[in-house]
Amino acid sequence: MIKIGSERRIHPRVDKQLPFKVAANGYGFSTSTQNLSCVGAYCRITKYIPPFTKVMVKLTLPVKDKNGDKNYAVNCEGVIVRTEDESKGGFNIAIFFNAIGDDQRKKISKYINQFVP
Repeated sequence: MIKIGSERRIHPRVDKQLPFKVAANGYGFSTSTQNLSCVGAYCRITKYIPPFTKVMVKLTLPVKDKNGDKNYAVNCEGVIVRTEDESKGGFNIAIFFNAIGDDQRKKISKYINQFVP
């Protein structure tokens, strides 16, 4: 079987809803992710924020490993690369993590690897 429209992304993403905080231009939003990868996230917010706006991002990742359950806090900077009107109200935004440390990216990767074969 040929897969049409195959995934072109280098970094896998997972469709998981996680508590997510976004701050931009003096406004803060508490929301949840719709999907997440090591390089970005997609979520819904209530206020319009235009593309190319810099944002601060905070999220907590529940990770299970051989030593038990842990919660990893991730803080980084990003830029909104896409803003879409949501028919049910609000806006869907795609955020690219443009300033993220390797240790923060590794936390996201460890979380995602729980769900990727």
